[in-house]
Amino acid sequence: MYSLVVQYVGFESKTLFREYTFAVRAEDTEIRQYTLSITHEAFASHRARYQDAPDICLLKLRRELATAENHPVDTNFIVTDIELADYHDKRKEKPARSFQPRREE
Repeated sequence: MYSLVVQYVGFESKTLFREYTFAVRAEDTEIRQYTLSITHEAFASHRARYQDAPDICLLKLRRELATAENHPVDTNFIVTDIELADYHDKRKEKPARSFQPRREE
């Protein structure tokens, strides 16, 4: 098994999408760039948050890499509404930390 290095490069706002770019390198291979897109409408309708978008895209990219044994044919992907809902549901599952008042002894 070899390691895979994934680096977030940045984003660019286009007419209909925000495109997030990642650089991926496996051992002894050249760096490949992948672009993942989320529609502006997903942000406007609060199905995605700007601060979560790189993480959402990274999760999708990791799934695509795993499915294609780290060599997907495509380098451009669109994050679907189902993937956004799945991410949102998984975020809700995390237990919230509650404030515990200090006990007096």
